Amino acid sequence: MFTCPICKESLQLNGKSLVCHNNHCFDYAKQGYVNLLPVQQKKSLHPGDNKEMLLARKNFLSNGHYEKILDKVASLIKEYCSSFDCYLDCGCGEGYYTCGIKERTNFANVIGTDIAKDAVRMCCSRSKEINWAVATASHLPIKSNSVDAITAIFSLLVPEEYFRVLKSGGIVVEVTAGNNHLIELKQRIYDTVFKQDKHQKDVGDIFDTLYQGNIDFKLHLEGDDLKNLLTMTPHINRIKEEKKSRLFSLNSLDLTVDCQVRVLKKP
Repeated sequence: MFTCPICKESLQLNGKSLVCHNNHCFDYAKQGYVNLLPVQQKKSLHPGDNKEMLLARKNFLSNGHYEKILDKVASLIKEYCSSFDCYLDCGCGEGYYTCGIKERTNFANVIGTDIAKDAVRMCCSRSKEINWAVATASHLPIKSNSVDAITAIFSLLVPEEYFRVLKSGGIVVEVTAGNNHLIELKQRIYDTVFKQDKHQKDVGDIFDTLYQGNIDFKLHLEGDDLKNLLTMTPHINRIKEEKKSRLFSLNSLDLTVDCQVRVLKKP
């Protein structure tokens, strides 16, 4: 399924490496992933989330707090996907949703990509049956017209690139934060919380919208789960130290989970 990120030619397995006709070679790491992110596609030395954020996310998600999101995405895939040959989780993070959807569906081939190398390394400890790769969503090293379903769960949506790799009739399931997502956390972090009017990215007329809805539920978090939630979000980089200490000293906090979800189809 992979293509060379440099010349776009098909990659073939040769021992423990992927090689194209132009002899561009990409070795599999001992953990089991392949790095298909060339330096010219990087915007920083270490793109994506750092180890601390990823470990916090892994611990938080492994405790099942966002399982309702996973269940909803899996049910939408089963309802709207017409073929189950290949599934791509783009921006897979540490692999929670990728593995969860694999378990809940019957895709023959599953691919997880993320721009953060540390994230993909963590993915390998979750499953050896999934094709993990370091790659950017803007230049997916995947064959055109080869994927049946893509998920973008709290990750970047690149309409033109997703359109390219999808088969005709293939779908994208996108999950984004809604206006009230974790509002109680924001109220404790920021002096002022402005009312938001979030909209999902305009995809023009290249996709048909099959479904649009919300995922809403309440969370009661205590101790390390609360710390992990803060640490796994971008808010960790914006919070004042005094407010962080105050938040971490809380015994518990009730939170609102508010997500927008939609299913897009390539005609």
